[in-house]
Amino acid sequence: MKPFTRIISLYGAHTENLYHLGLEEQIIGVSINDSFPLQVEKKPKFSYHDDPEKFLAFMPDLVLVRPMIDNGYPRLMSRLEKSGITVVSLQPCGINEMYDYWLKLGVLTGKDLQAQKMMLDFKKKIHHIKTKTLKIQVKKKVYFQAIHTRMKTFTQGAMPIFALETAGGINVAWDAKPSRNTNIAVYGKEQILAKGPQIDVFLSQKGVMNAVSIKQIKNEPGFGVIKAVKNNQIYLIDENIVSRPVPRLYKGIIAIGTILYPDIFNQLKLTKEL
Repeated sequence: MKPFTRIISLYGAHTENLYHLGLEEQIIGVSINDSFPLQVEKKPKFSYHDDPEKFLAFMPDLVLVRPMIDNGYPRLMSRLEKSGITVVSLQPCGINEMYDYWLKLGVLTGKDLQAQKMMLDFKKKIHHIKTKTLKIQVKKKVYFQAIHTRMKTFTQGAMPIFALETAGGINVAWDAKPSRNTNIAVYGKEQILAKGPQIDVFLSQKGVMNAVSIKQIKNEPGFGVIKAVKNNQIYLIDENIVSRPVPRLYKGIIAIGTILYPDIFNQLKLTKEL
């Protein structure tokens, strides 16, 4: 297959991975929300609300989207495809799917070897961390919040839970059931409070999906019975380094590990060892 060379990416994770694969020159447009890496600021910005003619004017040969866009804006997708543009919809749900997704990006762009290296480097780092966390005798039990206002957490196998468990934490909401075939799960207040005495650390992603503060969590009615809330063990973590299928997920693992086991997760030491 001939690699695509004029790519518009409408999802931040696609953009980040394309940059990681060394494809800055081939990216001719990015999503209006993209902010990483910093170079994306110089790229033309696109939205799925834009007129198809704006896309066509840039003559892309590949538009990368995710299912949410693919399903929500069928007219735009259809118009692009009818104009001879390849539209590919990708969004991995779990860690194994993430590796396959990286390899697919490599195939689409002619960067197969770089994608394999990206995967192997990441796996090597994960293995290294696991050799450290396996030795922890008493592991901390953690509730990992996805969306505060709706009392949502992540399902087993989701990337944030993979990050948590790789860092040596135990997910107290292991019984969370997926909502609408996503890796997000409704976990009602009663369920959280029932686990309250076990929760050593209350972790919450923070960002566009969950604009929350420590004060908000601390003052949530009923949360006073949660062990972590009583002990001021509430922490926020950037959603971009725990929820996205990108190599930066490693930074999320280090960040969680540093919260849970600062003695083990001395970042400088880990970096030197790698």
